[in-house]
Amino acid sequence: MPLPTVAIIGRPNVGKSTLFNRLVGKRLALVDDQPGVTRDRREGDATLLGLDFRVVDTAGFEDEDAATLPGRMRVQTEAAVQDADVALFMVDARAGIVPLDEEIARWLRATDTPVVLAANKAEGRSGESGVLEAMALGFGEPVALSAEHGEGVADLFTALLPYLERDDDEPEEDAEASDAPLKLAIVGRPNAGKSTLINRLLGQDRLITGPEAGITRDSIAVDWTWSDADGAARAVRLIDTAGMRKKARVQEKLEKLSVMDALRAVDFAEVVVLLLDGTRGLEVQDLKIADRVLQEGRALIIALNKWDVAENASSLFNGVKAALDEGLAQAKGVPLLTVSAATGKGLDTLMRVAFETRDAWSRRVSTGQLNRWFERALEANPPPAPGGKRIKARYVTQVKTRPPSFVLFGTRVDQLPESYRRYLVNGLRREFDFGAVPVRLTMRAPKNPFDQAKE
Repeated sequence: MPLPTVAIIGRPNVGKSTLFNRLVGKRLALVDDQPGVTRDRREGDATLLGLDFRVVDTAGFEDEDAATLPGRMRVQTEAAVQDADVALFMVDARAGIVPLDEEIARWLRATDTPVVLAANKAEGRSGESGVLEAMALGFGEPVALSAEHGEGVADLFTALLPYLERDDDEPEEDAEASDAPLKLAIVGRPNAGKSTLINRLLGQDRLITGPEAGITRDSIAVDWTWSDADGAARAVRLIDTAGMRKKARVQEKLEKLSVMDALRAVDFAEVVVLLLDGTRGLEVQDLKIADRVLQEGRALIIALNKWDVAENASSLFNGVKAALDEGLAQAKGVPLLTVSAATGKGLDTLMRVAFETRDAWSRRVSTGQLNRWFERALEANPPPAPGGKRIKARYVTQVKTRPPSFVLFGTRVDQLPESYRRYLVNGLRREFDFGAVPVRLTMRAPKNPFDQAKE
């Protein structure tokens, strides 16, 4: 499905190409103080706070005869607006509104394309009066921004989102997540059985193992194919890592490098299996490793290895589970499995859960679904009013996957207490079946560009 399109329009030298370059993340369009540098339509793939769309840089709109060069440029601009999902009409806040801006506004009102008004070069006090003047153009409150310095992009995101977000009824799974090999890293303390586990999965002695702790130094990646319960072949990239001891015990330079390499492997992975030694239970170092994995935004599974020789298995399992719930409060319910690398017990379950966990980690939820849930959540538990000032939460949207990341927009939402943020995150987990994968929720309270003018 093609990306939605934004056409940037405005008179010459208001900063259209500067904004285009910022949105596409490259200097594709020439930028100069001389007006009229852009002539043809230039298109690029843009990303704004996780929102993907096609952006079109157009020539400065000039009221000239269609036979002239400026006139032919204007025809290209008109075609770009006609084909776009939304027109981003830019004015120069420092220069204020000029007659050509008003002419463009009259023409845009006659088209069927929705319009978002942006007042560029609004940084500092010099742009405040131009922002106020722009309201007279009839497109509502302008987005005050600085294309050169990147200010105001969050407000631009808010303004463009209603025209660009596709509201599908069902959650989507990232196509890359379902087809690409699962990047699965095995981490843990020394001698937990990481290399033995991978050898058992591969069905061969691919990695050196032994009773000595610390045999593995480099992170080793091995491509493998797992056959699921239906016989389907699933590609996997297994990553073995060096054992991670307490930092105070890591003295040798080589071991320090090995631990750093293991941490880089976590960054590379999609799902991380923290392997515990079932004969020793859970230790503080295990919780530190788990916390690091979650902080990096990776999906986590915890596996109790050597289960075939563990004593008092039932009480051990319940004790580890209780300790995890207490020690990993930010992600309660992390899958806890029992396996035996020596016998192969539980490894098929481990792989099935790993793929299911990646699916949840890669899940995208439509804005429509999110906000239907959000309305119910607000009705059930309205936001508090710290200091007697009402917090108005307007809407929430997902800005990225892997891990699922959301932005909550509204007035003073940055003042929401941590307890209410946890209430929303836990609700997201339950409603959309994210399980225990990391879920990010950012509060975005747009600043009023006129606050300084009122002081």
